[in-house]
Formats: sequence, structure tokens, C-alpha cells
Amino acid sequence: MEEKKKKSIGFNIIKNDPMDKHRGFGKGVLTLDNVSPVIIDVEAGEAEVDIGAMHARSAVEKGIKFLPNRDEVPDAKLYWLVWVTIDRKEEGPYYAGVTACEMTVNREARRGYKSLPEHVNRMDKSIKRHIIVSHMDEKSKGILTNFLKKHDAGMWERSADELKQGLEV
Repeated sequence: MEEKKKKSIGFNIIKNDPMDKHRGFGKGVLTLDNVSPVIIDVEAGEAEVDIGAMHARSAVEKGIKFLPNRDEVPDAKLYWLVWVTIDRKEEGPYYAGVTACEMTVNREARRGYKSLPEHVNRMDKSIKRHIIVSHMDEKSKGILTNFLKKHDAGMWERSADELKQGLEV
């Protein structure tokens, strides 16, 4: 009988590098193994990893038709999709790339707004170790900061000052 894999509820943890002993072709290739999507529910003041967001299938996105124009979705609730990339240095793992994308959802109307190209580009930027959080509202920055610290205070401490300053409220 086939065993079912347990569903991971934390960040994608850095695996052993498949290219570790290999210095030739493909060394340094970016992989999706170390990036995790964090959904921030601003109204509820909560953040959680939702791996479904990797394929636009998070709990927030399910059953919603997304439109490219924000004005077509009145009375929508604000969410942030934050791509968090974890890397490792000598001292240990840290938050290397953190990029945020806005998303709004009107559950009753089953409609939402998001820019799919922005979501894809921000995921790419996170994987490439960029920090893009300055456009977030103060409350959302606070929620994300608390989430990252609570998940692993050491990883927060080892992260770049650019991240800490970007999320300063």
C-alpha cells in the first residue's frame, strides 16, 4: 500500500543541494524548493503559508474569478501574497527574498483582483533574493514581521537589514 505524504504546514525547508558536489553545468540554478507563499489576511490580522498559492490555488483564491481591473471588484477584502525565499549562510538559514503582491477578494460576488504577471514577477524576484515590501500598508507590514519572527527568530535576526527596515512600522 502506498503511504500518503504528510502535508507540510511550514516553510519549504532548504533541502540538500542536488548540485552540491557538482561544479559544472547547472550549478547555481535557481529552484523553487526554497520559496514559500505566505498569505496575509489583513482584516483578520493573520498570516499563514499556503503552498496552494504556488499554482494560484490557495484557500483565498479557490472559487474566485480574478479580473485584471481593481475597479471591477467593489467591496473587496485586501490580502497580500508574500513570496518568502529561504537561503542559508554559515550562521544558518535566513529570509533571503521577500516580495509582496496585493490581491483583493469579494467572496460574495466570487470575484477578485490580482495582477498575475506581477505575482509571477515577484515570485521570480524573491527567488533572486530581492526585498520588495515598501508598498505594503503599515498593518500588513506588522503582521508579516510578527509572522516571520514567530516562525523563526534566528532566521529573522540573520536576515538583511534591508528586510527589517522595509518592514519597519
